[in-house]
Amino acid sequence: MKATTQFICSQCGYVSSKWLGRCPDCGSWNSFTEEKIEDKKTVSKDSLQYSSTALSDVPYETEFRFESGISELDRVLGGGIVRASSVLVGGEPGIGKSTLLLQVVAGCASRRKVLYVSGEESASQVRQRAERLGLDLGSINIFCDTKLEKILSVIKAEKPQIAVIDSLQTLATDELSSVAGSVTQIRNCCMEIVSLCKAVGTSVFFIGHVTKEGTLAGPKIIEHMVDTVLYFEQASMGVRLIRAAKNRFGSVDEIGIFTMTSEGLEGVKDPASFFISERKEATLPPGIAYTAITEGTRTFLVEIQALIVEAKSGYSRVYSDKIDSSRVLRVCAILERHAGIRLTDKDIYVNVAGGIRVNEVSVELALALALWSAYSETNLPAKMVSFGELSLAGEVRPVNYGDRRLKAASEMGFDKAMVPASMTFEKNNILLKRCQKVRDAFTMKG
Repeated sequence: MKATTQFICSQCGYVSSKWLGRCPDCGSWNSFTEEKIEDKKTVSKDSLQYSSTALSDVPYETEFRFESGISELDRVLGGGIVRASSVLVGGEPGIGKSTLLLQVVAGCASRRKVLYVSGEESASQVRQRAERLGLDLGSINIFCDTKLEKILSVIKAEKPQIAVIDSLQTLATDELSSVAGSVTQIRNCCMEIVSLCKAVGTSVFFIGHVTKEGTLAGPKIIEHMVDTVLYFEQASMGVRLIRAAKNRFGSVDEIGIFTMTSEGLEGVKDPASFFISERKEATLPPGIAYTAITEGTRTFLVEIQALIVEAKSGYSRVYSDKIDSSRVLRVCAILERHAGIRLTDKDIYVNVAGGIRVNEVSVELALALALWSAYSETNLPAKMVSFGELSLAGEVRPVNYGDRRLKAASEMGFDKAMVPASMTFEKNNILLKRCQKVRDAFTMKG
C-alpha cells in the first residue's frame, strides 16, 4: 500500500495537500498537523446490496431512558441516560470529569453491567480513587488499554449497558500510522466506538480534553458524531458546573451544579441563593446589584459587581469574563447616550459573585444599575432585584419567566424589584418599580 501525506487542521478537521499557516475553513493559525495515510482497497459498488426497513417494523425501545443515580447529571441530560447514546464530556484537567463518570458507573453497577476503560491511569490508580470515594469495587469492570481494536473486542464480547472511555485523546488504531491524539485518530476511534455501541445497545461516555481557549480538543466533527456534548466548568468556592452544548434528547438550557467533597462530587439541591453574598446592611455597597437569571427549569439569584476607576493607559478598558465584554460595552454605550454617564475615560471591571457565567439578556438592567451605582457612588437597596433587556434606544424591554424570577426573589427575602414597565405579573408580595427608559431606573427612590 502506498503511503501519502496530508495536512489536517486540528481545530475543524479541514484537509489540505500542503501546509497552510491559516486554516481557510475556521481561520485558526498554525493549526495544521502532518499525517501519513495509506491507501485502502476499494470494494466494487456493484457487489454491495442494501435494503430499507419500514419505520413501523422498527422495534420500540421500552426503556428509552434510565437514571444515572446523579440527579444533577440527569437534569442536564434531559431526564437520564438514553440507551445506546453517546456523550462527550469536556473540561479542564483536574476538574473532576473522571471522578464524576466513575461515580456514574458505580451508581448504575447494581442494576446494569458497566465498563470503565482507562487509557490514562492504571487499574490500581483507578481502584485507589474508587476506594477514596467509597464506591463498590466489585460491581465495576475495568479495562486499561489505548488500542481501539482491543476496546472494541471487549465491548462486543461483554455488551455493557454503560461504558466510559477515559479519554478519547489517548486512543489509537493500528490501521492508521498517525500518533494518538491526532485529528485522524480521534475521528476514526470515536466513529468506530459510537457505531459499535449503538449496535449492541451500550450508552457510552467519552472524556475529552479541552484547549486553552476552553473548547474541546480535536476536530469539530467529533461533536457532530455524538448525541450529547457536555462542558464541565469550574466556578469559585469549589463549585463545578455542567452545561450541555448539544443534546439530541433534551434541552441545552439546563445546568448542573456540584461541589467537590472528600467523597466525590455532590449535587447542590437548593442553588437559588448559592451565588449571592449574605449582607445585613439595609443598602448595598456602591457597584453591587442583584438579578434573577433562569437556567432551564431553575432560577438563580446572582450578584453583579462593578468597579469604575480612572483609565491607567490613556484609553478605557473593560475587564469582564463572567459577562461577555461586548455586552458590557453595549450597556456602557447606552448609559453614555441615554443617561449622561461618561465612561470613555474609565477602566471598567465587571464580575459575577460565585464565578458563574451569565449569558442572559435579562442581566442588562442589573448591569446598568451596578455601573451607575459604581459611577455615582450610590447605594442600591439590599433587598431589591432587577431584570430587563436594554435596547439601543435606551428602552427597558420585557424578558421571559418574570413570575418565576419574582417567586425566587421573594423566597430569598427580597421585597423590591426593578422591572420593565410593559411586563405583567401574577399577584406577589414584592413591591414593583417599573421603568420604561433606563434613565428612569436611576431616578426612583428607595
